[in-house]
This record gives sequence, structure tokens and C-alpha cells, in this order.
Amino acid sequence: MGQNFLVNLGVLDKIVAAAEINSNDTILEIGPGTGNLTEKLVQKAGQVIAIEKDHRLIEGLAQKFGKNTGFKIIEGDILRLNLKDFTRFNLVSYKVVGNIPYYITSHLLRTIFEDWPMPKLIVLTIQKEVAQRIVAKPGQMSLLALMVQLHSDPKMVGMVSRGSFRPIPNVDSAIIKLTPSPKADKETIEKIMGLAKKAFAGKRKQLKNTLGTNSTSRPEDLDVSDWLNLSSQV
Repeated sequence: MGQNFLVNLGVLDKIVAAAEINSNDTILEIGPGTGNLTEKLVQKAGQVIAIEKDHRLIEGLAQKFGKNTGFKIIEGDILRLNLKDFTRFNLVSYKVVGNIPYYITSHLLRTIFEDWPMPKLIVLTIQKEVAQRIVAKPGQMSLLALMVQLHSDPKMVGMVSRGSFRPIPNVDSAIIKLTPSPKADKETIEKIMGLAKKAFAGKRKQLKNTLGTNSTSRPEDLDVSDWLNLSSQV
């Protein structure tokens, strides 16, 4: 299914270290693949719930980890994870870890922040350029950066060369750590994102031309606090 499996043991250790896992943790692993990261997760966590879309990989994962009472495998699309699954596995206090298909990054993060019970921590391996966009500062802000930064404090914790995967992808990657910390209530965040979509639709245009404000700033120049202030004025 076009997956690139992470095989560099040093990188796998970095991911586990970033997730700050202890024996009381429940880990929701996205895309366990052949189980390279899973193997390290089950050694550290109290429970690992792995979500795998590719049916061909399910049996191998079940055979490899099935004897571990703290391991559960769900066959399915992570973007369609049923909220009943959260209840079934008592995913109230949990962490999200995974080497994800890069094309789902934006959609997945929106789903986690908007639809799921809020995890304690999110550690993902994603395309390097996307990770750089997520941690952007004013001057280089985007809709994706704003959305993530409204819900969490993002940090890049390591670069991952393309040679760390098999098959080797065409891009380099990065490990990103998101510590959930909503900067406003859900209604305010929705309002800000609605305004931001209008503002970013007018590329390089000043806010006075896109939102009818008096501001000559451009959306890429605003940080989260600026958007919070703006949302209270319009």
C-alpha cells in the first residue's frame, strides 16, 4: 500500500524516547507495519493498541505480538477509527505514536484534535518539510501550522534520513512531538480557523483586504496570540 517501513534502530529508539513511555501508558500506534516500532513499544508501555490498514500485515503482527496480553491489533483506517474503540480499550489517557503515511498528515492531525479524546502526547514521523511547516514562526505561518499550534506545542526532536526506510522514499523525514495544550475553547478555535481560511485564501494579501479589518498584516505574519486577539475583535 505504498508504505515505507522504518528500519533504523537508532531512530526507533529516538521515537520511543520522545514519547516518554512508562509501564502505565497506553499507546495508540498508527501503522505498525511489520512491527519494528511496535516491538519497542510493547517493551515499555502497559498497553499498545495498533491500528493497521493493510490486511496482509495483520496476521504477522498477531503472530509476533499476540502472546503479549497488553497488545491489541485493530484492522482499519485510522481516519475512520470509531469512537466506540476508544471506549472499548479505555483510551481516555493515552499517547499517539506512529510512522504514518505522509499523505494523511494534515487530515490525521485535524481528526485527532477535533474528533478524538485528547491524547497526552503525540509523536509522529512525518515528511521533513511538513514538520518544518508545523513548527513555523510568524513570517512563515500556514493554516496547518496555525491549526496545530492552536491545539498543541509542537517540537521537532530529530531528523530522519530517507535511508532509514525500506523501501527508500524520495524525501527525508522528521520526528515531531506535539504536546496537547489547547490555546482556547473549541468554539473560539473554530472561529479562528474560519477566519484564517479566508485570510490564507488571499495569498500575500493584507487582512484589511481579506477580513475587512484595519490591519495591514498578512496571515503568515501572525502567531497564535495574534489570532486570538483578532477573533475577539471581529
